[in-house]
Amino acid sequence: MDPDEANRGRLSAMLNKAPSFSSVDEVAPRLNGDPVVLVLGPSYAEQSRLETVAQLLSARREVGAVMIAQKLSTDVMRVAMRAGLSDVLTLPVDKAGLAEAVERAAASLTVTPAAMAPSGVEFEADGELARVITVFSPKGGSGKSVIASNLAVSLARRSPKPVVLIDADLQFGDIAVMLKLSPQHTIVDAVSALDRLDAPMLQNLLVQHKESGLMVLPAPLEPAFADQIGAAEIVRIVEVLRTFCSYVVVDTCAYFNDVVLGLIEISDDVLIVAGMDIPNIKNVRIGLQTLKLLNTPSEKLRLILNRSNSQVRLDVKEIERTLGVTADALVPSDVVVPQTVNRGEAVVLKEPKSSVAKALEELADLFLPRQQAKKK
Repeated sequence: MDPDEANRGRLSAMLNKAPSFSSVDEVAPRLNGDPVVLVLGPSYAEQSRLETVAQLLSARREVGAVMIAQKLSTDVMRVAMRAGLSDVLTLPVDKAGLAEAVERAAASLTVTPAAMAPSGVEFEADGELARVITVFSPKGGSGKSVIASNLAVSLARRSPKPVVLIDADLQFGDIAVMLKLSPQHTIVDAVSALDRLDAPMLQNLLVQHKESGLMVLPAPLEPAFADQIGAAEIVRIVEVLRTFCSYVVVDTCAYFNDVVLGLIEISDDVLIVAGMDIPNIKNVRIGLQTLKLLNTPSEKLRLILNRSNSQVRLDVKEIERTLGVTADALVPSDVVVPQTVNRGEAVVLKEPKSSVAKALEELADLFLPRQQAKKK
C-alpha cells in the first residue's frame, strides 16, 4: 500500500503480484475478518499517514502491518511502533527478507486477545483485591529482579489464589529469561487490547511458571515497544489483575519515570532494594528523598539490603542511620544466586537450604497471613 504508483508496483512484484492499494480508504471495504498483513511503502513513513493505519489496526485486530522505509531513524521507529506496526524494513530489501517480515506479522494475528486459546488456567474473582508489591531500586545491578522473581515464586507456592509477576522494566526486562519462560504474549498485547481488557482476556496473556504456579506478564521483547506503554496503561492492567489474584508483584526499571511513579502510587508495598556499596546507598538516599517530596506514605516503603554479608559491605546500622530507615530484610550474598539465574531457576526452589533462599522466604513471610507463612 502506497499512494505512489511506482512504489505500489515494486511492492506488488516483490509479493508475487499481491493486490495493491493507494490508501486505507481503499483497503478497509475489502476486509472480511480474515487475517491480513499490509505492506506499507516508503510514503507511509510520515506520522499523518501512519495515523490512518493506526486507526485501522486498532479497530481491526485481524489486520497487521509492516513498513518499508527509505532509512531507519529513531523517530520513524517510534512512530511506527506507536501505530502498531510489527516491523520496519529499510531499502534496499530483498524478497526473502520481506516475506519473513510478513510471516512474522501474520503469525501474531493467528492468536489475538479477542479470540485466544485458553491458557489452561482459569481463576475466579471473589471480590477481594490483591495486594500490590512493587520492587524498585534507583540503582542498576542491585539485584531487584532476583528479589522480585523469588519473592513472587515464594508467594505463589504458599498462596491459595493466583500470584502474578509483572515485568515492568519495559526496555530491558529479564524476568522471562530468569525463570526460563518462553512467552507467546507480553505486556504489549495487554496494552493493545486495553479498551476491552478484562480478567479472562488478561489471564490468557499470562505465562505460567510450572514449578511454582506463578503467572507472569513479561516485558516487551524489543525496547522500542516501551514507548507504547505509559502509567495509565500499567495501572489499568494492575487493576484488572487485582480482581482475581492474591498478590501482584511488579519488577521495575532502575530509574524514576511515569510508569514507576504510577506503580508506586497504587502499590500497597514498595520494596526499595539497596546494594551494600556507597553508590547504591547514595542513589537510594536520593530516591527516598524524592518519594518523600512526592508525599509517598512512609508506611508503604520497605528497605531491603541485598548482599548484606558482602566482604566489602558497609555497616548495616550505619546505612540505616544514613537513610533514616530501618531495614525490613537483609538478603545475603551467595554464589548460588548467579548459578540459578544462569540456569533460569528460582533460588528458593532449587537451593532452598541456602542462606539467601531462607532470607527470601522470610521476606515473603512479611506479606503472608500467619498460617500461610508457616507453610514452606
